[in-house]
Amino acid sequence: MSNELELIKRAETRNNTIAIRSKASEHTYANLVDRSASIASSILGGEGDLGESRIAFLATEGYDYVSIQWGIWRAGGVTVPLCLSAAEPELEYTLSNSGTSQVVTTRELSPKLEVLCERLDLRLSIFEEMNSETANELPDISVNRRAMILYTSGTTSKPKGVVTTHANIQSQIETLVDAWEWQPSDRIPLFLPLHHIHGIINVLSCALWSGATIEAFPGFKTEAILDRVAASAYTVFMAVPTIYVKLIQKLEALSRDDRAPIIRGFADMRLMVSGSAALPASVHEQWTALTGQKLLERYGMTEIGMALSNPFHGERRPGSVGQALPLVHVRLVSEKGDLVTSEGEPGEIQVRGPGVFDEYWNKPEVTAESFDHGWFRTGDMAVLETNYYRIMGRLSVDIIKSGGYKLSALEIEATLLQYPEIRECAVIGVADDTWGEAVAAAVVLEESSTLNLENLRSWCRDKLSNYKIPQRLLVLETLPRNAMGKVTKPAIKDLI
Repeated sequence: MSNELELIKRAETRNNTIAIRSKASEHTYANLVDRSASIASSILGGEGDLGESRIAFLATEGYDYVSIQWGIWRAGGVTVPLCLSAAEPELEYTLSNSGTSQVVTTRELSPKLEVLCERLDLRLSIFEEMNSETANELPDISVNRRAMILYTSGTTSKPKGVVTTHANIQSQIETLVDAWEWQPSDRIPLFLPLHHIHGIINVLSCALWSGATIEAFPGFKTEAILDRVAASAYTVFMAVPTIYVKLIQKLEALSRDDRAPIIRGFADMRLMVSGSAALPASVHEQWTALTGQKLLERYGMTEIGMALSNPFHGERRPGSVGQALPLVHVRLVSEKGDLVTSEGEPGEIQVRGPGVFDEYWNKPEVTAESFDHGWFRTGDMAVLETNYYRIMGRLSVDIIKSGGYKLSALEIEATLLQYPEIRECAVIGVADDTWGEAVAAAVVLEESSTLNLENLRSWCRDKLSNYKIPQRLLVLETLPRNAMGKVTKPAIKDLI
């Protein structure tokens, strides 16, 4: 069909290939094409084209989600994916801010939205009841149309709606399919949330673009997923660092015999990716030692898709996010606005390319301020080291300016996590008359562990010497657990 988007055209050639499976069912690409056409006709309700009306939807990972997403796109609408765990005030903000005209959800999830839609006077459609008897003539969809609004986390202000066009999305997909060599024979589990770009683009869209098979789970179900890994069900695996940490803990707790088939399943995969947060080098190395797999770490964000990646072929360097992806241009700019040309010199990551978003919804001034002559200002700081980028953190949060140095809180956290007694930690800058900002850390100790300050002082002097920290590192709170499992909070202690 000439009026279709490339993603749909490609699906139409896959016919009876399994697109999405779950524990309860299997659905082919033909099923997705047919069901999304029915959804599109139902949403249109006799109209010829939604004309970029915003349609919000709430669905679990899998067939229902994709059918609704594609149906909205094929009807000419803009998708506004809702978070499954969002509270009512968050949902209300998203619906109101985006100017949503109608909402689609499943029968199971409808109670979460019924009262809210009634209060906002929004039409609420139930997926299982959307069975149009007549197939409408679906509109022509230009790739330059708006396609999706994803809301940022809103750490410094109200969440902003990031608007991407179909052209932006297609470029983001093609970039990763090319760089990571997606194949129709690929099989991947999907357990990441589908109101974030990681799950929507990197997993769902790349797999469906390539004719691969997705196995959907309602969130990360450790036992079920590891059973499938042991059965060699997957060729590609994508997760966040927290999941890899939990998998390491789980595998190390198993007996050698129980662990063996799972290790083999991971070892046989052709690609394993970590993203959405910094992956500590120690976790990268632990995973390789345990499974033989070298995780591929990459860097991206809602506004740009993926921009940097360790190579599919070549060195995957722990602590690094690699180099610019195909079709993506990256530069570093100093705080003074100068282009950074030397390795080892920190600068803000700025990105340009066809995958970069169109606008912040209804925020023209914020959109304008976010670009520097066509380059999107990410707000993240990095350095280039032997042609690989290393992320230092958010300029506003993770960069500590101390004694004339710019210190990365993320790097210091990653280092402290290597200390055997420390399970979790968070590093921040606190006001200091001498240094401007002093480095401070809050740590959670491993169960039944105690903190030996003299040992930690000595260890930190050695490990943190690379970060040029010229003052004491303070532990604001150490949080060991007592015999009853309760967290205790000793007084502030000097560390070094």
